[in-house]
Amino acid sequence: MVLTLLDALAATGCHFAYHGDFDWPGIALANRMIRRYEALPWRMGAEDYERLAAHSQAEGIPQLPLDGQPVDADWDPGLAPAMTALGVALHEEATLDLLVEDLSGQT
Repeated sequence: MVLTLLDALAATGCHFAYHGDFDWPGIALANRMIRRYEALPWRMGAEDYERLAAHSQAEGIPQLPLDGQPVDADWDPGLAPAMTALGVALHEEATLDLLVEDLSGQT
């Protein structure tokens, strides 16, 4: 259902930015969305991941182990190695404050 809506929006010329989870299924999904809609990755680079992992650790946010087979990110060849090195899965909620700042133009 979501893809039907996104397909319809894309057909009208909408452009997309994509942000998702920093775990292997999340990177696989991001690859599919970026390929399908030519979406721009939004705060989905290796630097973003490393910054969020450090921030969540400093804030005492429980960190989830990164499980499964690594998936290369089409948009950033350094992301999978950074994720493998730190071994932490980060869900998109960890980025919520930054995403809201981006949308509000406060950055």
